[in-house]
Amino acid sequence: MSSTPLETDEAPSKSQRKREMQALQDLGVELAALPASRLATLDLPEPLRDAFADLPRITRHEARRRHVQLIGKLMRSVDAEPLRRALDEANGNSRAEVALMHRCERLREQLLADDAALTALLDEHPGLDAQPLRVLIRSARREQAAGAPPRPRHARELYRTLRDLLQANAQ
Repeated sequence: MSSTPLETDEAPSKSQRKREMQALQDLGVELAALPASRLATLDLPEPLRDAFADLPRITRHEARRRHVQLIGKLMRSVDAEPLRRALDEANGNSRAEVALMHRCERLREQLLADDAALTALLDEHPGLDAQPLRVLIRSARREQAAGAPPRPRHARELYRTLRDLLQANAQ
């Protein structure tokens, strides 16, 4: 009698399958916390989309636990990797998001330090309306000079404007 060698492609253990199912359930709960507008952009089957929409309305502990389990079960039928990437982007965890954030911060600091940076930005984006940017820059400079709180309003608004501009051009 010859013995057969052990197969290396064994099925995952029951514990491993449970961990994978729990990870999908956790991913589903995180996705359910996203705004409805962000969820609408994801390619989800209708039952899963409905389950996400129902979760905020369920407040009783046991009912919520069962509904989260249902979401986990429905998550098994979709490819989780694109959903993880979408969640990372929504949370600002992707490399592209972090790079964009750093670029906006550097650009904001340059704009607040030197008027030549605004000229360079306008050269790079010819259709950009310069007047609102000039107003934001002047207001942020005034806040800096007055020793405003650590997160001054106009500097944040300038950052958001730059972020919107760079995101629009990246797409």
